[in-house]
Amino acid sequence: MTVTPLMQAEQAVLGAALLEPRQLSHLAGWLRPEHFYRPTHSALYAALLDLRAEGHPATKAPPVTPVPLAWVNDTRDRASAHTRGITASFMHSLVSACPRPGHASVYGRMVLEGAIHRSVTEHADRLHQAARDDAARGTGVEESLHHAQVLTDVLDDLARRWGTEPRPAPTAKPSRAPAPPCGIAEERLLADEELLLGTLVAHPKELPEVMGWLRPEDFVDPGHDRVYRALGALHHRGEPVDQLTVLWECQRRGALADSMLDADRVRRLCNSAAGGSAGYFGEQVIDASLLRTAAYSARQVRVLAGNEALAPGRLISQATAALVPLDEVRRRRAKAAADSEPKYAPDAPLASPPPVRSAAARARSSLSHTGISAQQDRSAPPPSPVRQRPRKSRL
Repeated sequence: MTVTPLMQAEQAVLGAALLEPRQLSHLAGWLRPEHFYRPTHSALYAALLDLRAEGHPATKAPPVTPVPLAWVNDTRDRASAHTRGITASFMHSLVSACPRPGHASVYGRMVLEGAIHRSVTEHADRLHQAARDDAARGTGVEESLHHAQVLTDVLDDLARRWGTEPRPAPTAKPSRAPAPPCGIAEERLLADEELLLGTLVAHPKELPEVMGWLRPEDFVDPGHDRVYRALGALHHRGEPVDQLTVLWECQRRGALADSMLDADRVRRLCNSAAGGSAGYFGEQVIDASLLRTAAYSARQVRVLAGNEALAPGRLISQATAALVPLDEVRRRRAKAAADSEPKYAPDAPLASPPPVRSAAARARSSLSHTGISAQQDRSAPPPSPVRQRPRKSRL
């Protein structure tokens, strides 16, 4: 069986640690057992780290002291509890594969470099699969958001371990992600886009809210992109929005001359309003855009990770740059979700007014005793005059 350079590097790291246990002090801070490709090598390196943490006598011996055989035997016994196939001859092959124990740090970086390529490929595959599954189910984007965040965290962690910082990606105009293959998911998405455009034409007051987070490149249909741009132009200039003004703006922008649209289709889109809010349909459109962008970015990262000639620092930087469009859509979707939340809780108790205002209200509503008497005196009818009996004449 042909031994690849990466496999030999893993053997050399273990051989260096077996020949010179003090080399572990140069590796323990950044090289971990999961960075090894072969499970046997991973178990052996974990056993070496455990023995070092427990204060094995071999790790405290002076450099000129020969390594005791117990160091090799204890490492083999500890690793054999987790994996099979670790024999005395296998341990000897590891020692023989190490050219120079003093180069253990260099061999360790080779192992880490291979782990970086594998890890980035693995998490890019998971993101791509999650995006495809979410698009097929049509029930949300939570799984894709989770794996996108995991991939971002993995790149940050690998950058720290490799000792480099991801280079800032150049600011570029967002590009449209490739459309998904034709199917039920795309038909549903096209229907949501049509309903969104019709609702915006019927209710132009909803344009400012939607245009705060929805971009033309979020539409999967280029014709819908052109109509949405026309709506944005009319809103920006403060002009009225209706079927005719949208059709005229599409013509002015050349959308009717490149066979993407025709007048009948624009009229049909403008009349496709249905029950529901533009915000709801817009969220469906941006969710689909996020899934397309996630799948496209994951494919780009996977291609980068598959290039073994790409140095780890460049791989991390370029993979981080490939995720920039996805991060941009994630931020806009978060803004859409925040705008759609109710501003006030429906069952929230009414806030009590300030004490000073309450006291003033009570003072205005209560009258003093004197005021009440005076008011009663003014409102009471005047007393009737006392009629005196006529006196009888004595005559």
